[in-house]
Amino acid sequence: MTRPTDTHLVETLLTSEASYDGSFLKIRRDTVSLPNGNTGIREYVVHPGAVVVIPLLDDGRVLLERQFRYPIGRVMTEFPAGKLDPGEDPLVCAKRELLEETGYTADQWAHAGALHLAIAYSTEIIHIYFARGLRAGPRQLDQDEFLDVISAQPAELIQACSKGEVTDAKTLTCVLWMQNVLSGAWKLDWRDSAA
Repeated sequence: MTRPTDTHLVETLLTSEASYDGSFLKIRRDTVSLPNGNTGIREYVVHPGAVVVIPLLDDGRVLLERQFRYPIGRVMTEFPAGKLDPGEDPLVCAKRELLEETGYTADQWAHAGALHLAIAYSTEIIHIYFARGLRAGPRQLDQDEFLDVISAQPAELIQACSKGEVTDAKTLTCVLWMQNVLSGAWKLDWRDSAA
C-alpha cells in the first residue's frame, strides 16, 4: 500500500489540561491547531498500554477466558490480556499475564503486531503475542480478579465470532491473526522463551 505524505492532515497541540487523573486512566482535554488554521478541542483517555496473548495448545485448541466486564455488564469471552506496568516490556507483561490469569507458561513466543483499540478517544495500544509449547501450572490471580479459563478449537471460536457471541474488539482482531497464522498466510518470528 502506497502511503501519501500526511502533513496536510496533522493537528498541532496548543494547550493541554488534565480533566481527570486516576490511578489507571487519565483524561486530557487539548486545544489543537487544525490543518486549516482553525482550532479544535480533543478529549481523550490516556491509557498505559496492554498486551493480549493467543495461546496455542499442542492439540490445536486455543486458550480463552470468560470474565465479567463491569462497564458493559456482561461476561465476555476473550484471549488473556492485561495492562502494562510503568516501563514494563510488552513481552514481559505477556508472560506475566498468561501465567497469572491461566497458570500456563510457554516455551516459545512471537510478537504479531499492535492494535490501536479506540483511536478516536484513547491512546491505548495493545501488543499482540502468540505463545506455544504451553505448560500448565497454578494460576496467580489478583485478589479482585475472577475468571474462568476455557479452550476451543479455532473453528469453534471463529463460529462464535460469526454468531456475535464474541464481541471483544481485541479478541476479534486476534482471531484474524489466528486464522492467517494457522493457514500459513502470515508468518511469525518465533523465539524461545529464555531468549
